[in-house]
Amino acid sequence: MALLQRSFEIEARDFVRAGEASIEVQRILKTIGFDSERIRRASICAYESEMNVVMHGGDGEILLTLDPEKIILDVKDHGPGIEDVELALQEGYSTASLEDREMGFGAGMGLPNIKKNADSLEIHSDKVTGVHLKIVINVKEG
Repeated sequence: MALLQRSFEIEARDFVRAGEASIEVQRILKTIGFDSERIRRASICAYESEMNVVMHGGDGEILLTLDPEKIILDVKDHGPGIEDVELALQEGYSTASLEDREMGFGAGMGLPNIKKNADSLEIHSDKVTGVHLKIVINVKEG
């Protein structure tokens, strides 16, 4: 049973508002009283996935779900999908545009950082429906 659910819309190429959803996720987790380590990990996952949607995915959303055992971030976009998921999980691999790189994004650490900070990561990618990430951070150790 979910204690809380909150959805955040993300607009493609909206670098002015990029990061707002992940800041709100962080604020909610702090307000509820999660420990700093869980907040840090969830914030990294939210930010990296939000920026991937802004740069690559077309419009999308982050759905934050909190239950007594886990923090869940369901991230969906309506973009072209990830062509090679295994390659995209490698540190340094990036399909970011030159424009994104000139702004300081696209270092190829998005998915690797998400994988490193999540207790569980599921990636579903399709050229028609886009990308869906299910990121889980366990509330308790073990």
